[in-house]
Amino acid sequence: MVAVIKPQHALIRQMQLYDLDAVHTNECQAYDFPWTRGIFADCIRVGYPCRILEIGDDVIGHAITSIAANEAHLLNICIKPSQQGRGYGRRLLHNCLHLARLNSANSMFLEVRPSNWPAIRMYQAEGFAVIGRRPDYYRQGSDDDQVAHQTREDALVLSKALTATED
Repeated sequence: MVAVIKPQHALIRQMQLYDLDAVHTNECQAYDFPWTRGIFADCIRVGYPCRILEIGDDVIGHAITSIAANEAHLLNICIKPSQQGRGYGRRLLHNCLHLARLNSANSMFLEVRPSNWPAIRMYQAEGFAVIGRRPDYYRQGSDDDQVAHQTREDALVLSKALTATED
């Protein structure tokens, strides 16, 4: 007899305060300069669309969007490093785009490191275009790195026009 393991379904839902330990752990694994638990808690408290992607009981990704004045801004998107490259980031991005459209946003903006080619390729494949650059936006290195406090990396600013027919 051959055992067949059915893949678990990925679920996207609203982030809750009880998710913050898992969210912060993933954030710290994925980024040299992660957001703090407090920043995530503040985003929940002010009512930003904060999303979790989970498989079973495992939180494997999160995304935070700000939506105001008919514009959306993807503030943070993160997939646990062990789960990257499997399309989960794209699923979260689609969810954020859908929420933005539901809230009458006409466009979405985001910043990304020019060195983050996997993310840039995904964003461009989803219709985002580079519209500008923010000089010295990101810290580089790690908190232990003395050079990190002196060198910074620019951010590419990307934008996508949103239409109701894309959903």
